[in-house]
Amino acid sequence: MANPTIILLGNPNVGKTSLFNRLTKLNQKVGNYPGITVEKREGTLSANGKKYHIVDLPGTYTLFPSSLDEEIVFNVLSDKNNPLYPDLTLVVAEPSTIKRSIILYQQARELGVPAVFVLNMIDELEEKGMQIDFNKLEAYLQAKVYKTNARTGKGIDELIKGLDQKVGHYFGNYQIPDAYQAAMDEARALFPLATEYLTWQYLAQEHISNLPKETQDKLANIRNRYGLNAHDLQKQESLTRHDKTSGDLDSFILKTENHKLDSTNKIDRFLLHPVFGYIIFFGLLFLIFQAIYSWSGPLMDWIDGAFGDLTAYLDDKLPDGPLSSLFIYGIVAGIGGIVIFVPQIVILFLFLSIMEESGYMSRVVFLMDRWLKPFGLNGKSVIPLMSGVACAIPAVMSARNIENPKERLLTMLVTPFMTCSARLPIYIVIIGLVIPDEKFLGFNMQGIALFAMYILGIIGALFSALILNKIIKSVRSSFLIFELPTYKMPDWKNVATNVWDKASGFLVDAGKIILLISIVLWVLGNFGPNDKFYKAEDYVVQTSPNLEGDELAKAVSSYQLEHSFLGYIGMGIEPIVRPLGYDWKMGIGLISSFAAREVFVGTMAVVYSLGDDVDIEDDDQKNTLLSKMRSEINANTGQPAYNMASGISLLLFYAFAMQCMATIAVVRKETGSWRWTLIQTLFMTGLAYLAALIAYQTLK
Repeated sequence: MANPTIILLGNPNVGKTSLFNRLTKLNQKVGNYPGITVEKREGTLSANGKKYHIVDLPGTYTLFPSSLDEEIVFNVLSDKNNPLYPDLTLVVAEPSTIKRSIILYQQARELGVPAVFVLNMIDELEEKGMQIDFNKLEAYLQAKVYKTNARTGKGIDELIKGLDQKVGHYFGNYQIPDAYQAAMDEARALFPLATEYLTWQYLAQEHISNLPKETQDKLANIRNRYGLNAHDLQKQESLTRHDKTSGDLDSFILKTENHKLDSTNKIDRFLLHPVFGYIIFFGLLFLIFQAIYSWSGPLMDWIDGAFGDLTAYLDDKLPDGPLSSLFIYGIVAGIGGIVIFVPQIVILFLFLSIMEESGYMSRVVFLMDRWLKPFGLNGKSVIPLMSGVACAIPAVMSARNIENPKERLLTMLVTPFMTCSARLPIYIVIIGLVIPDEKFLGFNMQGIALFAMYILGIIGALFSALILNKIIKSVRSSFLIFELPTYKMPDWKNVATNVWDKASGFLVDAGKIILLISIVLWVLGNFGPNDKFYKAEDYVVQTSPNLEGDELAKAVSSYQLEHSFLGYIGMGIEPIVRPLGYDWKMGIGLISSFAAREVFVGTMAVVYSLGDDVDIEDDDQKNTLLSKMRSEINANTGQPAYNMASGISLLLFYAFAMQCMATIAVVRKETGSWRWTLIQTLFMTGLAYLAALIAYQTLK
């Protein structure tokens, strides 16, 4: 017998994620629905002598879909043949928005879905000035009402014990108007086994992806013959349900003074102020980037030194040979080039998670909506743009929640300009090399520079949107409608889980790519096409007969790298990157980073290890990645490879260049168009090259 499937259904901001984490005890996984780029979170719960399959559906306010997330919810609940169709649905609510959750519950029950009602955040009932007669509420809902606090675990045991209960038939709350009965009669003939309300849903939706096209055409024909508009039918139901439910609930849900709402309104006077709101937001971002440097600095130095010591130790202990060299300078050095940045990634995600959990991120969406409209973007575009600070791939996918086709396409095309976490390692290294570690007006100049790079990403996104807004034709206008949740203390378990998932995912995903790239680079750097590689010492001695000992060894190593396969590839692309202030070694890093941005640092770790010319006996120059990069000399200019001109050039290139091949692939999949994908890639790469060229030629 298959494991029972338990579905979590609810509005956004009702604590559904906390309840899911509590039920699954973090025994969960995140993936995508088959063939669709919507995140699916599922886990398992062992209780009552069996194992339950727990699925957290995307948050929704209604069963009338207006986005792909909401379409997933409807498809799961309306189709008994769907593999995720529930044995029981937990409709999760919270006190201040209970009426809206009850309407969602009614819609689900009238579809025929077995469901119970879970009032989460029960501890806030009194704080929000509410009194509920739960006996009357259960009679009204015709089901058990569970009272939980997912943060503390209150009520969870009782909820788990009730997962096997059989839910009786639900007597519908919505009466279909007489004006639509003739059309309903014809629709019923198409779905003889469906509930009355499910048939109404089919009639009131223009597109239902889980119905055959032939059936959809028949429904469209019925609507046309009776002059029905799907949006009017949905509006009719929403108004009717709202009015009836409001009247019904007034007798047993009483609201008095809402202290929580009063506090939220008082805080919003500052955070949503037309002037102070923006000052606070950008000030908060500024402090976050200061923290990235000041908090993580000591740990970053320790990791950098530890990997330097580890490579030196392994080099001393392991026998000479290609396998040892591959392990030390291909794998260890490459992975060390990304592990060093985990502290910064953790700090960034920590702040983003707190902003999301506390309710402040919704205020950011509200604040930025009026500024995004002139660029052709919707306020909901802020979600992908802000998510792009983590990674462009899920950020581009999340744009599927934007209903307007033009705004959705615009958002997908400009989101890669946002400074993702993969760029962060590059920024931190380059800024650390070329920006003085000094104070300016009491603030760290490197933190200011990092903040400026994030602002530059925003400017790039908006500038591109402004151009594309003139090119892409609009199908229809749209409006931003969403709820501002009350402020609450973050659920620290959710914060910790999110930080762990994102940081470990970044490390593992980047590590896989870096491992592969590092091995390829090592092979390319340790083999060559001719005698100049294999007889490098003979050639060096011929040109410099006076070299001996360590100086000879370093000269031979450098000569070998230059005449390896890797060296010839670098030399081949050097004419293209030389005007930007880069040598062939930096060009190799540039090319490899198109696999993934963060690979640039790992590539440099491998390349400079292969041709290591750092004096590890010098106490002032430790064998670390940063010291190698500081000491590297550009053979074309005779200057440090990473000086102010080349450093700013690199920063600008990575600020504007297309992020990685995976981003290109997901943009192609999401837009369904190679045309827009190629336009985006060529535009971003061209802009990056031009900006880097101007910067270097001006500053050199």
